[in-house]
Amino acid sequence: MLLLTACHATFPTETDEGIGFREERHAEITAMQNYRECLDEAAILDSKARQAGSHARYLASARMMEKCEAGLGPESSGLAVEERMKSYALSIQNYFKGGDVIKARANLNKFKAAYSDHDLYYSDGASFSDTMSLLLGLENDSALGEFSIVNVNPMLKTELRRIRYWQRN
Repeated sequence: MLLLTACHATFPTETDEGIGFREERHAEITAMQNYRECLDEAAILDSKARQAGSHARYLASARMMEKCEAGLGPESSGLAVEERMKSYALSIQNYFKGGDVIKARANLNKFKAAYSDHDLYYSDGASFSDTMSLLLGLENDSALGEFSIVNVNPMLKTELRRIRYWQRN
């Protein structure tokens, strides 16, 4: 009798991690694998677009990256945030390079709303959000004090100042 009372079985309670947790985690892992496979295909299109300088391929790449993001769904919103930010930013750039400025503007606004506390930076330290906002005409360039307060590439600032000068003179 003493042995039976010392060896009692414990069963998981509702708060313990069980099969449901494992199923959710498996679904997240599967979704991310599918997302990354989709991004690999989009990266191939992006590479071909750069090689050929093809506006249509840039647009195809941007659409595919957007499709990859949509395939994750809202339940995966917290997964691989920086990776997803980078791919979404690349899709915005590709819409711009492809000539669909309206879609690039709309997606930049979505990007800013979704990642309001974050930004990406180019290798020279320039802000992705500031740069794309200027290029897409979302910032009033006359209110920016000749672009001195915006974190964009110095060559871009010089070019925008040159364009402004020739528009006024």
